[in-house]
Amino acid sequence: MVDVAKWPLFSLMAPQELACIWKACVFGAAANEAIFITSDDEVYVFGLNCSNCLGTGDNQSTIAPKKLDFLSGRKVISMSYGSGPHVLLATEDGELFAWGHNGYSQLGNGTTNQGLAPVLVSANLLNRKVTEVACGSHHSMALTELGEVYAWGYNNCGQVGSGSTATQPHPRRVSSGLQNKIVVGIVCGQTSSMAVVDNGEVYGWGYNGNGQLGLGNNGNQLAPSRILGLQGLCVQQIVCGYAHALALTDEGILYAWGANTYGQLGTGNRSNQLSPVQIMSEKGRIVEVAACHSTHTSAAKTQSGQVYMWGQCRGQSIVLPHLTHFACTDDVFACFATPSVMWRLLSMEFDDFPTVAQSLKKEFDNPETADLKFCVDGKYIYVHKAVLKIRCEHFRSMFQSHWNEDLKEVIEIDQFSFPVYRSFLEFLYTDNVELPPEDAIGLLDLATSYCENRLKRLCQHIIKSGITVENAFTLLSAAVRYDAEDLEEFCFKFCVNHLTRVTQTDAFCQIDGDLLKDFICRASRCGAFKN
Repeated sequence: MVDVAKWPLFSLMAPQELACIWKACVFGAAANEAIFITSDDEVYVFGLNCSNCLGTGDNQSTIAPKKLDFLSGRKVISMSYGSGPHVLLATEDGELFAWGHNGYSQLGNGTTNQGLAPVLVSANLLNRKVTEVACGSHHSMALTELGEVYAWGYNNCGQVGSGSTATQPHPRRVSSGLQNKIVVGIVCGQTSSMAVVDNGEVYGWGYNGNGQLGLGNNGNQLAPSRILGLQGLCVQQIVCGYAHALALTDEGILYAWGANTYGQLGTGNRSNQLSPVQIMSEKGRIVEVAACHSTHTSAAKTQSGQVYMWGQCRGQSIVLPHLTHFACTDDVFACFATPSVMWRLLSMEFDDFPTVAQSLKKEFDNPETADLKFCVDGKYIYVHKAVLKIRCEHFRSMFQSHWNEDLKEVIEIDQFSFPVYRSFLEFLYTDNVELPPEDAIGLLDLATSYCENRLKRLCQHIIKSGITVENAFTLLSAAVRYDAEDLEEFCFKFCVNHLTRVTQTDAFCQIDGDLLKDFICRASRCGAFKN
């Protein structure tokens, strides 16, 4: 669980106030400003208010949170900040608001006047729904639901991607190099910009003096250029530090490039890298990476839950990923980054007191309170009839007076394995499933048989998170067999993205003729076999 009180700014807030926070972000040159959104969608700010970045309508600092009434009730989905700082905020309705430092028109309103309060950014964005925002030092970017990228502000190194170095006072679509591309993610370094497109390609533009664009040279780019060093890989997440970048592929492989003065690339030395290099190959599958443009700190989380940090950490230069005791990458920035900003808009979770759900979780498989047990593979699982009837329609029907099972104290199960059936029963108590992807296939079978659609979706998520070249075709076959359309499409795209390697696996060699024929036809239609 993330504890927002680890950031000093929040230490003065009472527990009951902290319990109302839904999302939060600490930002600023010295991490002296903060914004948070409550569970009822009220937006509050507090801190130093450098360059009017709190948006309160004045330049006064405040140690007590102030509500931004103009944003009241708007559901915030994305937020980013610059070095001035200036602030961008996107809402669920696709609206974009900006305020704070504006010396280079980074607010997108055509002026260089400071933004004292949030203002809707509408120029060139009419009828466009913004889904994500990103800020560099003094430039801004927005991503629309159509996969379009707009940029504006300071452009001395081409970071706006307009093909020139003229400051851009209004949002302008970044089209050169991204024609007919659907962008799914945007990030900014201090004076550089990057975008990930839906097929996993990565493009960079702007300042490149330290090789932070990953293009194999250190020349600035005035328009998006594809990072050829990542060719053949499908990148699903990219983050930028002050002058370095990290990219995570759909196979959980991590690459780094750019500035390395503080060891922020994790390569074991302090030499800059002009092209992507793989790191942490011995640490297992990586599921998340973290960096932000105002620090030289890097962090990553593995599939097993281990969190590593490297780079500038409390003044030290850590040149190799260092294992921490943290549960999330956010804690690395709270405790070791300089400044101790948040690398993303943080969502909160709380378990400070036992809820009904926590109490139920504690009683699962407890023989002292159970009134029923299942026998699977000769092993017992202890449960409560009332819970099963409340949580599952299958059991609600089973435990009726005209069913034999209603009178039994032990029910034998032979259709499913012990790990699968135990995970299913535990899900009814906890809403969670902890199974490897291969076992999740069996649970997907059970969920389909019992018409448990929510469990079915959860199984699909587990399978997606654990897909590899070796198991991809096995998972695709299972998705087809259990009529899981979304999972089928995901597995199919993964197989196509890694076609050569997938077709060399045992799973591919063992598939039946009909599935093979269908796969080849679909892959051919999407151009997988073109040179």
